[in-house]
Amino acid sequence: MDGTTLEEMRTGLRGPVTGPDDPDYARQRAVHNAMIDRRPAAILRCSDAGDVKDAIRFVREHGLRTTVRGGGHSGAGLSVADDAVVLDLAPMRFAQVDPAKRTATVGGGSLLGDLDHATHAFGLATPAGIQSTTGVGGLTLGGGHGHLTRKYGLTSDNLLEADVVLADGSFVTANEREHPDLFWALRGGGGNFGVATSFTFRLHPVDTVGVAMTLWPIERTPDVLRWYREFLPRAAEDLSGFFAVLRVPPAPPFPEEIHGRRMCGVIWCWTGDLGDLDDAVGAVREAGTPAFHFTTPMPYPALQSMFDPLLAPGMQWYWRGAFFDRITDEAIDVHQRYGNDIPTPLSTMHLYPVDGAAHRPGPDATAWPYRDATWSCVVAGIDPDPANADVLKRWCVEYWNALRPSSMGGGYVNFMGAGEGQDHVRANYRDHYARLAAVKDEYDPDDVFHATVVPGRSEGRGPRA
Repeated sequence: MDGTTLEEMRTGLRGPVTGPDDPDYARQRAVHNAMIDRRPAAILRCSDAGDVKDAIRFVREHGLRTTVRGGGHSGAGLSVADDAVVLDLAPMRFAQVDPAKRTATVGGGSLLGDLDHATHAFGLATPAGIQSTTGVGGLTLGGGHGHLTRKYGLTSDNLLEADVVLADGSFVTANEREHPDLFWALRGGGGNFGVATSFTFRLHPVDTVGVAMTLWPIERTPDVLRWYREFLPRAAEDLSGFFAVLRVPPAPPFPEEIHGRRMCGVIWCWTGDLGDLDDAVGAVREAGTPAFHFTTPMPYPALQSMFDPLLAPGMQWYWRGAFFDRITDEAIDVHQRYGNDIPTPLSTMHLYPVDGAAHRPGPDATAWPYRDATWSCVVAGIDPDPANADVLKRWCVEYWNALRPSSMGGGYVNFMGAGEGQDHVRANYRDHYARLAAVKDEYDPDDVFHATVVPGRSEGRGPRA
């Protein structure tokens, strides 16, 4: 973009425009993952759907590339691209709750913390991730799973409708009655079909939840996983717990003697009667005596924000994901081997349960293609030091490759990493790829939105893995 076009953007559009020579450019172009270092042509902050409509018209008339940033939490940095115009939805942070209807409407730039804060005042919540700084938009469009998924399904299962600005600048509301094909694609198909400026969700009664953390020495990983793979799928849907290999943070509630140690463990969330929490997680001793076990009632937003201080913006991240319908002995051996070799204090692997209520919709009900998956895995290399970037990548990719023979072949699109290739994009969407490509043809035939990892209108266009 030349200077004349940039000035035309400043004078012709309402939202603030930040260019490469502006003092705030470095901060404005940054995303959550500091490993992403891209230089967009401009960042345009959009306050409402009207700003988005005007911005799309401008970039199309001038033949410019564009990306869309909601929370900026994409590990692959899909919300920014070199020489593109970033449509930054951060000013569109709002949450409005209708407690009588048990619904909430949030803006396209809202974070999970915005949603949780607004709904918790009414004793309500919807399933949405495990970290409050995550963007609602990207999480929802990719499907969305979290602590409440076994009880209440995916984030996208609870989406009632979305307002979307399309590639031609038109504005539509997508739901089961209006633009049903687009609505189907938005629930798990990613963000390549338009700019979602607001989302309306179904809410459920969730207030104070029971939280438990159980840790064992890393060498107990095989015993713990063999117990976990049998116990959790049979447990009440009020109980969720994701398994992790990790290095213990030097912070409460962990005692000093285990700080920094490589361990395996489960982070539990219980939505039943709080008096039954200890009984619900009491079976943990069947896996062997824990090195640490802690239970407490906690407001749901406090659980959602518990990891925020550890995983602040500006870390180096490299991650990849995979789905599993079972935890095989071969996969257990892999978790043991790479758990022994966690490279940095924040690097980790999580196995999130995606069974229970997430299994009840039919396989084609939404664009989420893995209704038969039981666990969604992410391997994440994380560290504040850029000098460790290669170490993080190597550990993550080697771990992920070692797990692939035991996986279902694809992974959660929100856990896509850089460089996975077109074959893996197809595996992530499974049999839904062709239908998603058809929706893309209908709503964005000129491929205006092509920076995100979702099917495009032809081979070689659209997916950018």
